[in-house]
Amino acid sequence: MIIRWTYAFADRPAARLAGARAFWTAVTGTRLSEPRGECGEFVTLLPDEGQAADACVKLQGVGEGDGGAHVDLCTEEVRELTGLARTLGAEPVADHGDWAVLRSPGGQAFCVVPWLGESVRPPVVAGSRLDQVCLDIPPSAYDTETEFWARLTGWRQRTGSRPEFTVLEPPPGFPVRLLLQRLDDERPASAHLDLACADIAAVRARHEELGAVFVRRGAHWAVLRDPAGGTYCLTDRDPVTGGLPQGGRRPTVA
Repeated sequence: MIIRWTYAFADRPAARLAGARAFWTAVTGTRLSEPRGECGEFVTLLPDEGQAADACVKLQGVGEGDGGAHVDLCTEEVRELTGLARTLGAEPVADHGDWAVLRSPGGQAFCVVPWLGESVRPPVVAGSRLDQVCLDIPPSAYDTETEFWARLTGWRQRTGSRPEFTVLEPPPGFPVRLLLQRLDDERPASAHLDLACADIAAVRARHEELGAVFVRRGAHWAVLRDPAGGTYCLTDRDPVTGGLPQGGRRPTVA
């Protein structure tokens, strides 16, 4: 197995990063690492001290645009996985020696980074778990992107709860999986974070108390905006397993 762990990465405007840090640490029950990078733009959300778990969420301050999200793929063989990605059609963006930034054939940025021994998934926090990076893909690139990500990860591919969704499930114990969503219109590829929620209404209320703003609702999800302006979704899935609720869907969210 080449990929050993995954990180969900929230990219937010550097000028509003402080708000994102406070919000996402509260939502995930974590604490901040020391900032890294030339401008202190990177930070990891660490499990609380004494908790037997490994980190799986990071934040990045970006200088341009509104940000979004991306996934970090952790491996013992950064060069091997980077080479495979390029063979499958990815373009290099930046080579930092022991880690690399690439762009998928459809234009989605991602990173290949060293695996540091992470193995223990963080627990559910207040009825939710940040467990998914959703890749939002225009129709013209959807088939190509689906094949790229499936071949790159080697994860099990299955149809999602709706025809526009494809799920890529990593091995048991991984903290973050991928959801590929086919958009209705042609626009640049992007990504956002998803949380699996035992009770969307209750989680939404808590997030709004922490500064999130409700945007809109879907059939079985709610779209919110965090204090830094980044959109994300609360989804009606079991936060323990990541799967659909046993016995069918819960009622549509309010």
